[in-house]
Amino acid sequence: MCGLAVVAAIAGGAACRNGAPGAGGRVRVVERVGVAMGSELRLTTWAEDETAARSAFDAVFAEFERLEAQMSTWRPGSDVLRINAAAGDRAVQVAPDVRDVLRQARQISEWTEGTFDVTFGALTDVWKFDHDQDNTIPSADAIRARLPLIDYRQIEIDDRAGTVFLTRKGMKIHLGGIGKGYAVEHAVSILRRAGLRDFMIQAGGDLYVGGKKDGRPWRLGINDPRGPDGRSFAALDVSDSTFSTSGDYARFFIKDGVRYHHILDPATGQPARLCRSVTIVSDSPVLADAIAKGVFILGPEKGMALVERLPKLGAVIVTAKNEVLVSSGLKDRFVMLAKPTDSP
Repeated sequence: MCGLAVVAAIAGGAACRNGAPGAGGRVRVVERVGVAMGSELRLTTWAEDETAARSAFDAVFAEFERLEAQMSTWRPGSDVLRINAAAGDRAVQVAPDVRDVLRQARQISEWTEGTFDVTFGALTDVWKFDHDQDNTIPSADAIRARLPLIDYRQIEIDDRAGTVFLTRKGMKIHLGGIGKGYAVEHAVSILRRAGLRDFMIQAGGDLYVGGKKDGRPWRLGINDPRGPDGRSFAALDVSDSTFSTSGDYARFFIKDGVRYHHILDPATGQPARLCRSVTIVSDSPVLADAIAKGVFILGPEKGMALVERLPKLGAVIVTAKNEVLVSSGLKDRFVMLAKPTDSP
């Protein structure tokens, strides 16, 4: 998942500036960049108290680390790995955050007709698009054997006992499509509690902007799915919103002229073919992160119909035919910079 560019970018570092938000009028632009949940995590804010801002940034990185330790599919002892190991055998006690994110995932699965489904983890050792990417196409038999293990309705969450149970042996949860949005949502709360108002959080393809930049809404670019790295084909003005893009260009390979990518349709076990990118704007990072995948798989017609039904949700879709669709709620904030590049 990827696809964000900040068009009206803030300068990095901790340079002083006048006239930015803040009672004193003299503030510092404070920034920190690191790696969290397998992606670059970039935090930027305006603050009169640089020390307090950096302390809040430390708390955000610590929160990402805490959640990753619970939700990772590669860290030994994580709640997700323990749930998967006990699939079909027993319920496993897990942290409240894991139950919370799984409950939200279930609701989004219902809205997206199951196209977003965290039990797609059953396919992750058949298709290899993570650190183990090997650019091979699995056999139809190998994919077909895993499809019965993909069913979000087979996740049992028991809040009284504090447990999660996968009812079928061989099932696997993978929170790569929602965990980062969940962490960004926690990060927003941390920065707001620290008194920060104008800030940006970017975690891979998930981004949240709070307040304004230089007194105006943030102008954010949407990556051209087939263009050079970092090229934006459009921009949106947003404030106090999350901005999440799913595209077929972040983790992929091309074989015999066909693009194979990491956004898999749970119904077929194959890469979804109806979109090139989907950008979702919402006030909820969790919703935007997960809905972007569901809409991508649903395709432009059904996906945009879903976006129009849900409140406080907007979308920009680049279809497989390189058409650009903009939801009704974003049309007054959408700026086309150039037609997206067209190639396989």
